This record gives sequence, C-alpha cells and structure tokens, in this order.
Amino acid sequence: MAVMQATATLLVQVAKDQLEAEDVRAVVSREESEVKTKAAHTQALADEAKADLDQALPALNAAVDSLSALNKGDIVEIKSMVKPPPLVLMTMEAVCTLKQEKADWDTAKRVLGESGFMKSLLEFDKDHIPEAVIKRLRKYIETPEFTPETVAKQSKAAQSLCMWCRAMDVYDRIAKVVEPKRVALRGAEAMLIGANAQLQEKQAALKAVEGKVAGLEAALAAAEAEQASLKEQASVTATRLQRAAKLTSALQEEGVRWGNTAGQIKESTGLLVGDVLLSAACIAYYGAFPGKYRQELVSGWVDKCKEYGIPVSPDCTLRGTLASPIQVRDWRLWGLPADDVSVDNAILVSKGKRWPLMIDPQGQANTWLRNMEGRAGLKLVKLSQPNFMRLIEGAVRLGQPVLIEDVGETIDPALEPLLLKQVFKQGGRSVIHLGDTDVEYHPSFQLYMTTPLANPHYLPEVCIKVTLVNFTVTRPGLEEQLLAELMRKERPDLQATRDRLLLSISTDKRQLKELEDKILRLLKEAKGNILDDEVLINTLNNSKLTAGMIQNRVQEAEETENNINQAREQYRSAAAGASTFYFVVADLALISPMYQTCLPSFITMFNHCIDASEKASDLGLRLRLLTSFAMRFIFDKVQRGLFEQHKLLFSFMLATATARAAGQVTQGEWNFLLRGGAGLTPTGSEGATPVWLSASQWSQLVQMGQVVAALEGMADSMSMSSESKAWEQWAGCSQPHLQPLPPAWEPVCTTFHRLLLLKVLREDKLLVGCQRYIGETLGAGFTQGQPWTLDGVLPDTTALVPTIFILTSGADPTAMLQRFGEKQGMKAGERLHMVSLGQGQGPVAETLVALAAADGHWVCLQNCHLAKSWMPRLASIVEELGKSQVRREDGEAGLHPDFRLWLTSMPTTDFPASVLQSCIKLTSEPPKGVKANVARTYADITEGPFESSCPSKPAAWKKLLFSLAFFHAVVQERRKFGSIGWNIPYSFNQSDLECSMMGLATFLNEAEDQLPWAAMEYVVGQINYGGHVTDDMDRRCLMSTLTRFLTAKVMDSDYTFTPVSGAYHPPQPGTLEQCRAFIKALPASETPEVFGMHDNANTAFELQEAGRVMDTVLAMQPREPALPGSTMPDQQVAALAASILDQLPPLLSMAEAGPGVFERTQAGQLNSLAVVLGQEMERFNRLSEAMRSSLEELQKALKGLTVMSGQLELMATSLLNSQVPELWMRVAYPSLKPLGSWVKDYHERIAFMRAWLTSGQPKCFWLPGFFFPQGLMTGVLQTHARKYGIAIDSLSFAFQVSQLKEPSEVVDAPEDGILIHGLWLEGAQWQNGCLAEPNPDVMYSLLPVIHFTPVQDYVAPDTEYDCPLYKTSARAGALSTTGQSTNFVLCVNLPIREGTDRDHWILQGVALLCMLND
Repeated sequence: MAVMQATATLLVQVAKDQLEAEDVRAVVSREESEVKTKAAHTQALADEAKADLDQALPALNAAVDSLSALNKGDIVEIKSMVKPPPLVLMTMEAVCTLKQEKADWDTAKRVLGESGFMKSLLEFDKDHIPEAVIKRLRKYIETPEFTPETVAKQSKAAQSLCMWCRAMDVYDRIAKVVEPKRVALRGAEAMLIGANAQLQEKQAALKAVEGKVAGLEAALAAAEAEQASLKEQASVTATRLQRAAKLTSALQEEGVRWGNTAGQIKESTGLLVGDVLLSAACIAYYGAFPGKYRQELVSGWVDKCKEYGIPVSPDCTLRGTLASPIQVRDWRLWGLPADDVSVDNAILVSKGKRWPLMIDPQGQANTWLRNMEGRAGLKLVKLSQPNFMRLIEGAVRLGQPVLIEDVGETIDPALEPLLLKQVFKQGGRSVIHLGDTDVEYHPSFQLYMTTPLANPHYLPEVCIKVTLVNFTVTRPGLEEQLLAELMRKERPDLQATRDRLLLSISTDKRQLKELEDKILRLLKEAKGNILDDEVLINTLNNSKLTAGMIQNRVQEAEETENNINQAREQYRSAAAGASTFYFVVADLALISPMYQTCLPSFITMFNHCIDASEKASDLGLRLRLLTSFAMRFIFDKVQRGLFEQHKLLFSFMLATATARAAGQVTQGEWNFLLRGGAGLTPTGSEGATPVWLSASQWSQLVQMGQVVAALEGMADSMSMSSESKAWEQWAGCSQPHLQPLPPAWEPVCTTFHRLLLLKVLREDKLLVGCQRYIGETLGAGFTQGQPWTLDGVLPDTTALVPTIFILTSGADPTAMLQRFGEKQGMKAGERLHMVSLGQGQGPVAETLVALAAADGHWVCLQNCHLAKSWMPRLASIVEELGKSQVRREDGEAGLHPDFRLWLTSMPTTDFPASVLQSCIKLTSEPPKGVKANVARTYADITEGPFESSCPSKPAAWKKLLFSLAFFHAVVQERRKFGSIGWNIPYSFNQSDLECSMMGLATFLNEAEDQLPWAAMEYVVGQINYGGHVTDDMDRRCLMSTLTRFLTAKVMDSDYTFTPVSGAYHPPQPGTLEQCRAFIKALPASETPEVFGMHDNANTAFELQEAGRVMDTVLAMQPREPALPGSTMPDQQVAALAASILDQLPPLLSMAEAGPGVFERTQAGQLNSLAVVLGQEMERFNRLSEAMRSSLEELQKALKGLTVMSGQLELMATSLLNSQVPELWMRVAYPSLKPLGSWVKDYHERIAFMRAWLTSGQPKCFWLPGFFFPQGLMTGVLQTHARKYGIAIDSLSFAFQVSQLKEPSEVVDAPEDGILIHGLWLEGAQWQNGCLAEPNPDVMYSLLPVIHFTPVQDYVAPDTEYDCPLYKTSARAGALSTTGQSTNFVLCVNLPIREGTDRDHWILQGVALLCMLND
C-alpha cells in the first residue's frame, strides 16, 4: 500500500515539473526556429557568392596553369624579338597595362627582363585592380584577334600571357558583383553567432529542467514496475494454474497413446534387426518375382533367421516394416492397385537405391507414376525418340522426374551414368557426365523405367544396374479394379461415397498424424517453464480438439466404409469371374505374340458388358446374367482374333479356369490332365494289369488314383473280374465320352474326372470330351467359334484404333476388304488405299495414313511382317492416332470419323506389342476341308478362262480341271494327319495350282488324239508340286496321290475318287455355275477315304490334335508340382532327379566283354558287328555321363551349392512336365516318349547292350535299342560281303517275316543275315503272312521277328510294299548327306494283301517304327 501512495505523490510532482519543462521547451523551440531561418539566409548568401566566383575561377586557374608551364626560354624568346608580331606586341601591351606600366615594346622588354616577372603575375592582386586600368585593358580584350588560339599561332609563350590577361578581366568583372555579397555575408554571420549563443543558453536551461523531470519519471517507473511485477506474479500464477489444467486434459489421451506406442516400439525394437534385414533383402532381391514366390521367399528367410537366432517378426513383411498406412492410402488414391503385391512394388520403387525398372505389361505402374509424379512435372520419354537424351538432361538439371516408357530387353548405354548414379563434385556443384557434356545434377531428380514386355529376359549386367519390379497385374488387384468399375455402373452412389470416403479418410488420417507429430515436436522444442508457453498450451489444446473431431470423423467414415464394403462384396462374384476371364485372355499371348491384349481394352469390354447386359431387380440373377453375358461377349470378341486351331483351346482354358477358380477342379487333377503321371515306378495297386490295358495305361491309372482322391481304387476296380468287363466295354466303345461309366463310378466321377479317364484310356476322344466339358461348364455356344464378318466387325472399329488381319499361309483378305469397302462407299483406288509394305514403302504408307486420316478414307497396310525396320514407326503412328480427337463437324481439327486403318501380317515377334494390345484382331485363314478348298478354287475362277482355256477339248479340260482342284485340296488337307499324311508339312499354295492349270491347258491344246498323261503327271507332280518336296517318301506319296486324279480313267463317266463310298467324283462337263453347285452339294466333311487312308487315320488325327492342345496348354502353365504330397516344385524335381540318378547303370566297359566278343580274324580285322557294338557303347556312355553330371549339378543347384543356370532351369522344368530334358536329348537317340517311359526304355537299351557285351552276339537283335540302327545294317552287309567276298555296294536286304512273336522263341541265329524284333507297324497289321488293314482304333501292331538277309542285286517283286522304317513316329528328321532323313533307316519289303497295290499302302501312310510314343 505504501508503495502505491509513494507512487501517486511522485506522479503529481512529475506532472508539475513536466508543465514547466513544456513552457521552456516552447520558448527554446521558437528561438531555435528563428536561428534556423537566419542560418538558412546566411548559407544562401554564401552559396550565391561562391557560385559567382566559380564562374571566374576555371579561367583563372587555366591561366595560372599556363603561366606555370612557361620557362625562362619562353620569356627570353619573346624578349629577344626585335620587331615582335602584332599580336605578341598587343599581348605585352595588355600585360604592361595591368602592371600599370607604359604600354610599348621597350617597357615590355624591360618588364620581361625583371627577375620576378613570373612570380608577379602569379601573385598579382587581382582583387584591387583600378578601374582605369580595367578600362584600358578592355580595348585589348574586345579586339577580335586577341584570343589565345590566335596568339598561339604567333607565339606559344604569348598565348599563356594572353590567357592571363583575359582571366584578369573576367575575374574583375565577377569580383565587383561578389564583393557586396561578401559584405552582406559577413554581417549575417555575425548576427547568426549571437543568436546561437542565446539559443545555447536556453537549451541548457531546458536540459536542466528535463533532467529533473527524467529523474522523477525514472523513480516513477521503478515504482510502477515494482507494482506491475507484483500484479504480474499474481496473474502468472493464476494463468499457470489454468494452463496446467489444460495441459493435463490435453495430454491425458495422448499419454495413453504414447504409452501404447512406447510399448510397441519396445517390442518391435527387439525384432528390428531381423525385420530390417529381411526388408533390405526384399528390396535387393525379390522385385522381379510374382507375389506367390515372394511369400515363399520371405517365409524361407524368416525360418532361416529363426534358425540362426536372429530376432525377427514371425509375420514380417516389407509393407509392415517400411510403409505407413497414410502413404499406402495416398498411393492408392494415385491409382496403385489395392493388393499387397502392388504395395510392396511401390515400396521397392520408392525405397530402392537403384532406379526402378518395372515389368508393366498392363500399364498399371505407368498410370500410377503419371498420377503421382504429374504434379512434379513428370517427363515422358521413349528411347526411340531421337532427342531423348536432351529431354533427360533437362530433367536432370531441373530436378524433374522422368519416366522412360517401352523399354526393351536392352537399355541404351548412354543411360549408364544415370543408372550407376555416377555423380561427382565440380566447383562445389554435383555434376554427372551424360553423353559428351557435364550436366548439373539436381538432388530432386527421379528416374523411372517401364517395359510392356510380359516376360522379359534381362541380362545380369542390366539387372545389377536397376531395381527390377514385377508390376504384372495380380488376381486380387484386378478383381478390385473390376469391382470398382462394376460398382461405378451398378451402384454409382455407393462407389462415389466410397471414393469420397477414401479421400476423406486419407486426408483426415494424414492430418491426425501431422497433429500428433506437432504435439510431440512442440513438447520437445519447449524451453523453460512449459506452463508459460501460451502458444504451446493453446496449440496442444486446439490439436486435442481437432484430433478428437478427426478421430470421430475417421471412425464414422471407417464404419461407413465397412458397410459399403459389405454391400460391394455382394458384387464380387462378377468381378472375380471377369478377372478369371482376363487372365485366360492374357495367357493367349504365350501361344502366339499376335494374341496380346491390354488391360484397358479388357476393362472397356467389361464396362460395355455391364451396360449392355440384361438388368434384373434380383441381385443374384443380375450378377448371373452379367457374368454370362460378359463371358459370351468377351469370348466372341477374342475368338475372332484366334486361329481355328486355338479356338477350342481358348474355350477349354476358359472353362477350366472358371472351374478351378470355383474350386471344382483341384490343382492335382489339373496337373494330371496336362502332365500325366510323373512317377517312374508307380506303386499302390496290388491288382494285376488287365489284358486289355497296356502297361503304360495301367501305370497312369495307378498314379491317377494317387493324385485324385475321388478316383482312388479305380485301377483296382478295373482289375477285378466283376468290373473289368464293364470298363473294357466303356473304353472300347466308339463314343466313350457320351457313355455312362460302370455303375459304381458313374455317381462318383465329375465331367472333369471323365477327361482324366479319356486321357489315360482313350486319348483319341479327349478333344471331344473337352468339347462336352466346355458345353456343360460354359454352354454349347462355347464349343466352337462363331465366324466373323466385316459387317459385324465394322461397328466395333473407330478412327482411333486399327484393325489387323492375322494371316496364315495361303490367306489373303484383300479381295474381301475391297468388296466390303466398295459396299461401304470406299472403292479401292479412290477411298480405299492399299500399300504392300516392303523396302522403301514406309514413307509412302505414312503419307497415305496422314492424308486418309484427314479426308476420311481407308488405308490397308499389307504384309507388315515384311517391314520389320518400319514397325517402330508404325507403333508411333498408331499411338498418335490413339491420342487424337475425332472431329464432330467439318472444319474442326482431328481425325475424320470415317477414317479406318487396316493392317495385315503373318504372326511375327517383331510386330509392335503396343499396337497388338489395343487393336481389333481378326484371323484370316484359308478354307478348311476338301470341299471348302475346292469351292475356293472355283470361286476364284472366272467364266472366261473356264470356258475358253481349251476350246478344242472343253469336256476333258473341265474334267481334268476339277480333278486338279481336287488333288490340290487333298494334298493340302492331308497335312492334318501329321506324319501319316506327310513326313514334312509342305506349304503347297495357290500358285502351284495356277501353274498346273496353265500347264494342263497347254498340254490339252497341243495334244491331238492321245493326251500326254506321263508328261502331265511329271510336270504337275515332279515339278509344280514336287518342287516343294524334300523327302523321298513324301515324293512317292505325292505321285501316288496324283495318279488317282490325273489319269485317263477320269474321262470315264463312272470314275470316282472314292471307290468305296462313291461320294466324290468329277462332275459332268457343264457351266461354271453348275460346277459350283455340284461342289456345294458335296459332303460337309470328308472321310479318310478321300485321301486313300484307313479310318484309323481319323483316330491318329484326333490323337495328334489332343496332344497338340494339351502340349500347348502345358506350355502356358507355370511350374507346379504334379506328384501327390509335393508342396514345392523344387522338392519334386529333387526327388525325381535323385530317383533317376540312383538307378543309373554303370558305364559300359570293354573290361566286361565276354570271350570272343572283340576277337579279331586271322587277317587282323575286327568283326563288323563288334565295331558296331563299340560305337554304340561310346554313344551310350556319352549319354550316361551327360545324365549323371547334369543330375548331380541340378541337385547342387537346388540346394544352393551352385548357380542354377538357364540350362539347369530348363531341365528342372522338363522333369516337372514329365519331359526328357534338352540337355539329354542333345546326346541321346531320337525319342518321343515321356520321361518315365524314356527312362525305362533307356535302361532296357543299356541292358541289351550289356548282354551283348558280356554274353556275346545275340541270336535276335533288338533294332530299336540302337543309337544308330543304320550302323547295324551296314555292319551286317559288311560281314556278309567279307564272308563271301562280294562287293558291299551290290548287296541289299531281302526280308522274311517269321512266325515267331517273341525273341525268346528264337532257337539259333541264322547262317546269313540277322533276326530283328521290336518293330511296330503303323497304319497296318501283319496278318496271314502279308500286310492287312488294321483293326479299328488300333494304331500300332507288333511285327513278328523278321529275318534281314543280305542278297546281291536284289529286286523286290511288285507284290511287296517298300515299307519305310523310321526311328520314331515323327518320321521327319534332318536331311542327311545321303539325301535321306536322319529318322529314316531303310525300306523293308513286305508282302501286301491280294487285291491291293503299292499305292494303296503308300496312301495309307504305312510305315515301320522302331519305337512308339508311350
């Protein structure tokens, strides 16, 4: 209280003194103003006088400087003048005038002679020159010639004196004006000094008063400060109490969270070492692998960490260690798929030390990166651009992200400094050397690379420079995308709400995280007493309130999202089905590169299906309708771009993929269908093998029961007498796929189980079984593709997307397109432009496309496969078209809506993938079947040539023309029967037929009475068609076929090409339309009789097609275990390799040789057959060593003890697929057997050779057991030649088939020649001592023991058929130096059935085989 009273008293005194000080201050201020006015006036006078003087001083100074420059010589010069020049005289007179001397030359010389003359001039009293002197001086000054310049012409010294005289005049004039001002200035300065003295006195008084006041104010301030301090302390205390309450409230929940977080951190810290180790390993190694393998990899690493005692989380994942939920949500908002694999990929891209190279066939990574980095100015670059390095250099300088698209399997070497991040310091800057320049490296620069290749093969030198990331779409990721598309169409309200919620939740969680971090940062940075930081307390409180609101919002949003997700899940079945469709369609690219498709195109089709499919109020019904419609729509759009041979395969893949996704077909069942049994020695069945089953079939049945639980015991049931008959009847019927199974198994087996049975027991009916399975699974409409028409395709086409015709040999859609174009008003040559690509045609095509796009024409670029170098440019053109806009009105910029781009190409790997993935694909194939082929020939024939080509013999011409067309169709369609039809499938084409037709017309026109049949046969058979044929047996077959059609019998009215059925014969001569009508009436499908073949040829064809389809499907599959109980493919490979390795026999050694085996004759010669044995031993030992070394290396590689090379990888895949590895086939004998049968056959061959080696020459030789059977034949001939002294060139074999069925029945070896067993007849059987037609569905029959007898100059009788003997059923082989196929051994002459000729058996394709395929 006392402090407050003292303060009040001081306040009164200070106020009083302040009033006195104010009075003094006012007086001082007034006087100070007056003094300032006087000072300003004085300064103005001084400035004015100085300004006037400044005018004279330059001239004066110049004169002084000039005088100073004079020396004694100059003065003497003037003085010595007797009669000075006028101006010099005038100058000296002016000087004398100023010095008040007489103005004449004598005086001037006297003055000049004075010793102080120059000093007198310099020190001249210029301020006191008399007026009279000035007046006299002025008469000189005013003289025009009296100027320094003029005087200088007469005397340089006089010039300086002239300047001095003139300067005195100027100074005098100005000084008279300045002097009064100087006087006034001196008076003003005196007054100013007095005023300043008075002012200083007043200011001192004021200072004293102010000092007193200041003292009082200081005392007052101290008192007030003390008073305020006390108040402040009270206020601070109260405030701190309030803030403490706020802080306690604000941090209460945070404390709970911090406690939980601290506990989690403490727990995770102990596992951090292992988690980070695994995360680093993931980033370094697993980017290139698919999701399933990544999981297996991490699982194995976790187990290893535990084994070595490294602490690690049991559920350690890359996303759990290195990703935050907020960041993941942001990635998803930018377009990253929602599956875990995609999240891991994003982490690899953002965390890897090396720049990422993303395998992105569906473009998902591309889309994500564009959205994510678009705000940062992402630069899109392609290595095909000529200026791509310049674009990259600019981005490196500016720190912009770069995305290099469409990277191939190699990377431009110019990018190596960037990939290796070869940044160095130069002058304090970060620099990188790109090309031939140093570019400043911005730290914000980012590089991304994507490749559209689905399965690229990058060399190690590429892989070590980049982080490979496999962005191939996953099934969950695609399912989520399709579900979003479906919801956007079906429930746009839910999807829009979900999209908003995702954005809202992401934003709120990010803000919540920022607030939580802000709280921790503020607490960390707080200094002093935390209760005094009002900003901190308020921020904490506001953050708490905001966080609470956000948490409530997030909780509500997540609950809403869960409800929406539950509603979305009801639609998932349709999205899952569409996802399955996509992966089947995408897998087609594994069959042919021309079948590539892209995800955006598929999603567009799916969206169309959603809009176009039938609606229903019941959700379940609606989804079933949508799924059915989508499957049919996608099937139709895709199958029109597939070759005929792949359409059924596509349907089958679609059906099985749907069933596998629904769990109706297990992986074991699927593997068994594709691979069969993989075991070498199946066990598990004690039943005896039924007589109607082969050993191979029985083995497969046993293994099928082990793999498929539902079929366990089926093999035993077939060996039981009570059921064996029923099974035999089922397997032997003509249509087993339609017949019920034995009663005990009919209700057990599904349709897919029936396929497994057909695979084992009736593989020839497997394809029709597949058709039935497709019909039951998908519907009858999927069992065969629907033919497309350009009328139906045109509505799907646009100006933005090209349409490509994928061609096969003999197909040309040009005429069809021209007809269709004319129908649409696009006449060829006017609005439809055709360009056949080839050398130099690229620029022409590009120009045409540009013009047509503007004018609305059509362009067809033919034979794109011939313009490999131009294909990148085609890709650029199509890409530019896709980015263009279609104009709606004339005059607008963009593409004309009528413009269309058509392409044609044979299948080729060089065709741009980007074009194939986006274009509409159509296949163009020549007609299938004899009828369609003949119809096509007659469709191309016009009326003129048909009627007028042979006017002399029109009837013969028309008959032979039809025969020739029919022959052409037969030789083409015969290819479908595989090796029975032709050893080598030849590409007979329309040109062969046209040449033959012209030759036929020439022969007919030139012939008189008798037609030259032999000549016509030779020209057509040996030249026109025979020019394609390289195999002698095929040439024989060609000529035998031709004799049925180019024969004089054709002219007979009752002649028929098919004697049994009579369905095919030449028409009677008539008009062209009558011939076309006759052809139209022919049967839709031909029987084997048309080709001169047995009905079993159809069975062979069906077996061939079934094998082709299954092999194709198998080639599309990833590595999967096939044995029961195998959980990993590597385990199966290891088990199989160990089994084969353990059973490998020891090498064949000469040390094992029995007595007499390698004895020499008296002439020192080794027996020829012993030489053959030695050669065979070398070959078998080479094979055995290759098998042993490769199996051992493979086992080491599987254990990680050595590198898994590419060859070993292929070997492992072959073992998984029950195929013989390529490593073995290179040094092995030809064989088409699967792995199990091949290994068994290998052991039998080794056993045969070892028996020969140890026991001596066998009585009966197993010819199929030889590496090189031709060597045995030569050895036998050589032995006979040596024995009888006959030239070996004159020897050949005669053949005698014995009655002995088995080699064990042979008692003694023949005196001459050898006995052979183990040969199989294909296309016939041995019956009653001659060749006979085979039994139905029996493709092969065993030939009895046959005696090969060397005979000199042997000529086979006409009653014997030269039956070719081949090593394998493929028949084709490489062309050897002898002109024969390496697969061909020799021809065996066999008696033929009476009533037949050689051509009959040639056309049936009858041959002997050393081994079968099973």
